[in-house]
Amino acid sequence: MSVRIDITGLRPERVAVVASPLAELGMALHALAEPGHHPGLQGWVTGVTARLDPHLADRMCEADFLWRTTFSDLFLPFAGVPGRTTLPGATIAEDLDLLDKLTDEQFVDAALEFTCAMPYYSHGPSALSDTALRRRALELAASRGPRQVRFAERLLTDPPRTRAWLRQFVEDCEEAFFADTWSRLSHQLAADARHKTDLLRRKGLAEALTAVSPAVTLDEAETRITVDKLGSGHSATGEGGLLLVPTSLGWPHLSVLHRYGWQPVLHYPVGSPELASPPSVEELALRMTALSHPVRMRLCRHLARSAYTTSELAQVHGMTAPEISRHLSVLKKAGLLTTRRRGRYVLHQLDVTVVARLGSDFLEGILR
Repeated sequence: MSVRIDITGLRPERVAVVASPLAELGMALHALAEPGHHPGLQGWVTGVTARLDPHLADRMCEADFLWRTTFSDLFLPFAGVPGRTTLPGATIAEDLDLLDKLTDEQFVDAALEFTCAMPYYSHGPSALSDTALRRRALELAASRGPRQVRFAERLLTDPPRTRAWLRQFVEDCEEAFFADTWSRLSHQLAADARHKTDLLRRKGLAEALTAVSPAVTLDEAETRITVDKLGSGHSATGEGGLLLVPTSLGWPHLSVLHRYGWQPVLHYPVGSPELASPPSVEELALRMTALSHPVRMRLCRHLARSAYTTSELAQVHGMTAPEISRHLSVLKKAGLLTTRRRGRYVLHQLDVTVVARLGSDFLEGILR
């Protein structure tokens, strides 16, 4: 499973690395709504929450489906501007001006992404004009509570009013807490953008993408970017560009905007605690499957304590050597064992470092 971006014919000058204050505010709102996704931000979340005006906190709940699951493409409005080459603004106000350039259909469809399950990377009808989609959006919003139903109804019946509400809400968040946060983070993001831009110029797109994340790769023909994620999707730059947008608040999320008709965007975390080479989704699934078998779990109990030969394990577990070998082969293929030779004996041992990382690897994999 992966998200693919076709970049055939993409000119080097159409690749840009630029931070976005509105995108970072979207990630800040997500972290405030789901602090469990971001264990490294607990201190920041606690501090902001303690100082938050109750009225603003109440408004955050009113439309939190825009940022609770992840955050809506509305926080990356530059990608939806016609021409698909627009860069993020330097300020919240400039990004909001770009948000105003989206059509009502673009605004509503992006806002309903998480409650309507509408076509994302293919062309489809708009909830503003399709009665069935409108009904589905309201039904799904109902499962999130009466506030979300009221917001969805207002969104569908009066988009201009909702757009004005969101703009005012963002401006109030900036004044309440985000201006201070952005003043601290913008320097790190600008430095990362300069570094990635320098890599683009000196070593090319493949090196820059590797620096973005080991989960992002470019094929040998340099026509397709693949992002290893627990999900599928596709997009194309076409006549437009490709944006790399760094975030300081985003780990473990590596987001790919691949909405139909929008400029593709890689929204990636900087300064993250992720491993230099985190396991791919396929490797993670292989390891989880390998450990799920009861016999292999019992083998791991011994192999975690010491190194054993196949014959020793067979004797302890009352199984034949070929049976033990098959189970060891599965564990080894999953990268969970180390082996070493001592004379004519081959000793197997559990790589406890890899196993200890599985919890964080699993979390990173499913939230990536």
